[in-house]
Amino acid sequence: MRRSAIALGAAAVVALFVLSSALFVVPQTKQALVTQFGQPIRVITAPGLHVKLPFLQDVIPFDRRLLLYKLPAVEATLGDQRRLRVDGFVMFRIVNPLLYYQSVGATEAGILARLNAVAASSLLRVLGRERLLNVLSSDRTRIMSMIRDQVNQEMKSFGVSVVDVRIRRADLPAENTKAVLQRMQSERERVASEARAEGAGAATKIRAEAERERTVLLANANAQADALRGQGEAAAIATYAQAFEQNPHFFTIWRTLEAYRQAFATGKARLLLTPKADFLHLLDHEPTPAPSPPAAAAKPAP
Repeated sequence: MRRSAIALGAAAVVALFVLSSALFVVPQTKQALVTQFGQPIRVITAPGLHVKLPFLQDVIPFDRRLLLYKLPAVEATLGDQRRLRVDGFVMFRIVNPLLYYQSVGATEAGILARLNAVAASSLLRVLGRERLLNVLSSDRTRIMSMIRDQVNQEMKSFGVSVVDVRIRRADLPAENTKAVLQRMQSERERVASEARAEGAGAATKIRAEAERERTVLLANANAQADALRGQGEAAAIATYAQAFEQNPHFFTIWRTLEAYRQAFATGKARLLLTPKADFLHLLDHEPTPAPSPPAAAAKPAP
C-alpha cells in the first residue's frame, strides 16, 4: 500500500513536470515562434496559454511592441556639396517572427546591424540629392518620408516593418564650423556696413533738406521782418509828419528834449559844442509858446 502511494506521488510529480514543460504563456506584448530541433514549426501571435511538445520543442519570444533604435552619427555630403553630420532614430516593429528568425536568428543584435546599414545607406542616398536649406526647413518631413519608405521596403525581407525614421540632430562637421561662423560673421558685418552707409546717406539727405528749409524759412522771415519794419518806419514817419504839421513849434521842442534824453541818459556822453549852439538853446532858455496863427481876414460885405 505504501509502495503504491509512493509510485502514485512520483507519477504525479513527473506528470506535473511534463505538463509544465508542455504549457507556456504568450503575453500580450509578445509573439512566439515554436521550433523543434532548431526548425520552426509554427508562429503564435495570439496571447494566452499554449501547448507544445515537452522536451522536443522550444519557444522563442519576440517583442510585438514598437521598438526604437538610435542611429549612430554619419557624415553626409548634400546636393549643394555641403557636409552635414546627422544622427537619428528608427521606429520599427517585428511583424513576421518566422521571416525574422530565418533572416537574422533569434537575437536582436543581428537585426539592429542590418537596420543600421540599411538606414545609413538610405540616409546618405537621399540627403545626397537635397540642399542644406531643405534639410534645415519644413521640407525635412518630405525627406524623412522618402528615407522611411526606402528603409521599410528593404527591411520587409527581414520580417520588420519600419514605422518612422527621423533626424535627431543635424550639425556641421567640427572642421567646417569655424569657417561657417567666420562667413556668417563677415556676412553680418557686410549687412551692418550697408545699413550704416544707408543710414549715413539718409542722415545727410535729411540734414541737407532741413538746412535748406531752415535757410528758406530764415530768408522768408527776414524778408517779412524787413517789410514789417519798413511799414512801421513809414507809419512812424507819417505820424511824425502829421504831428509836425499840427504844431511845428511843439514838435521841435519835443524832438530836442528827446535828443537830450538819448544823449545824456547814461551820463557818460561827451559833446564838443560851443555855448551858443542851437542844440543847447533849451538848457539856457525856457521854451517859448508857439505864435498864434494869424486871424483869417474878414471877407468884405457884398
